[in-house]
Amino acid sequence: MTVPITLADIEEALDLISGRLHRTPLVSSRTLSEFLGTRTSLKLELFQKTGSFKPRGAFNELLHLSEQQRERGVVGVSGGNFARGLAFAGGQMGVTTRILMPEGTPAHSIEATRAYGAEVEIVPTIADAFARAETYADSGLALMHPFDDPYMMAGNGTLGFEVAADAPDATDVFVSIGGGGLMAGVATALKACMPGVRMWGVETEGADAMRRALDAGEIVEMQPTSIAKTLAAPWVCEATLAAARELLEDVVVVPDSAAFAALVFLLERAKVLTEPAASCTLAAAEALRGRLGEHVVLILCGGNASVDEIRAWSRQFG
Repeated sequence: MTVPITLADIEEALDLISGRLHRTPLVSSRTLSEFLGTRTSLKLELFQKTGSFKPRGAFNELLHLSEQQRERGVVGVSGGNFARGLAFAGGQMGVTTRILMPEGTPAHSIEATRAYGAEVEIVPTIADAFARAETYADSGLALMHPFDDPYMMAGNGTLGFEVAADAPDATDVFVSIGGGGLMAGVATALKACMPGVRMWGVETEGADAMRRALDAGEIVEMQPTSIAKTLAAPWVCEATLAAARELLEDVVVVPDSAAFAALVFLLERAKVLTEPAASCTLAAAEALRGRLGEHVVLILCGGNASVDEIRAWSRQFG
């Protein structure tokens, strides 16, 4: 299988979602440049509406539904950020949205999703959530997949256009992988605009479905255990696996402890509060220090971490 989206798909997505979301900044960091030994910039997607990149793909998915489908409503599956993104997009477009979330989802994610107007249903596991979503789809709701959808990938790819415009000389770009929808979109955009750029996928131990799939040569189902809840896809899909094979230099897996240490470093030195699913990109770049090119870009894809979570992680890793 080949990568399921093209540059034209991302350009179409950009036209559709333009004006609905922020164009997030890309800033240079002297502190991180000294730390990594090369010029380093941060793509601050954590300042996107709802605190992550997810509304980009959610809007593009919804805008490709028929009017009848939008009137019937939609259902989605998420352990956090896609729930917020889809709830926000649905609320903005007047689409009734139901989100299935697994037990153990942080309370602040559930509360925020409801606050954006979605109906939330808690189920035992993320796998149960996907199964339950298929039942709702059979009853007439449109299933909005958090990563296995070309419109989702193309919407996410608009972030790549922004990186290409603001850092045309980037040599290495680090992007997080949950199910792979962000990676597939961003890597497609950047490889088309900047063929020489090296794309690095990043996962955390216990949320490494892509690394396991690449090593096994096929999709592997797993039970996520990482503190990076927003990377906790129980599997990747054929489309994102194909994108990883074709577009990435490698997928770097870092321990939760390193992701948390990077979160603290970014907060104290760059003054941005990330979640582990975003700070892990810094941990991965640190692991590759000495192999990096002249301009590194870290995509900080989300910042939805609560004070209670940070306290708990500090006790665990402190």
